[in-house]
Amino acid sequence: MRNTAAQRDHPVESSCANALAEDLGWGLGTVFRAYVTAAHQAVADLPGGPRGYQILSSAAQGSVASQLALAQHLGVDRTVMTYLLDDLEAAGLIQRVAHPTDRRARRIVATERGSELLATLDDRLRDAEANLLAPLDPDARKAFRAQVRLLATQIDALDPLESPCELAKEVDAELPTPRRVARSAPSPGVG
Repeated sequence: MRNTAAQRDHPVESSCANALAEDLGWGLGTVFRAYVTAAHQAVADLPGGPRGYQILSSAAQGSVASQLALAQHLGVDRTVMTYLLDDLEAAGLIQRVAHPTDRRARRIVATERGSELLATLDDRLRDAEANLLAPLDPDARKAFRAQVRLLATQIDALDPLESPCELAKEVDAELPTPRRVARSAPSPGVG
């Protein structure tokens, strides 16, 4: 996946390159396949791979109230979710803690070790993205991301997914993406 300057300046010619030059599907598929491969490699050593990353990221953000809600949010079968959580907990990356208002429910929270690993995984995913986009100059990368975001948001507005994992299921891939930490003002009383 690493490109040398020579490879960027003189792309490999193939017998079908000219035939596919204007084929949007081929181009999108090729880029998508490279991204999926790099993203999977970035989180391969995490229990559960991409699903483990999604769980750990959700746990670190505190965005899901219970184990059941997390399973529903990610589109994971409850039984499979239990095994994934067991593996992440055994690795010391998450904890199941009693829900403050429902003693039958368990909240999933990232441990300090889990949060540290998540930061490392986010760096790996950003590096994978940077490597994928390396043939583009910085302005072209920024423009490419903006154009993809514009297309994705407009398409999603016209044909929204019912669950965050619907697209992954449609293409038979689970895609982790580095989480973007929201920068906001601290809450009153939080120091």
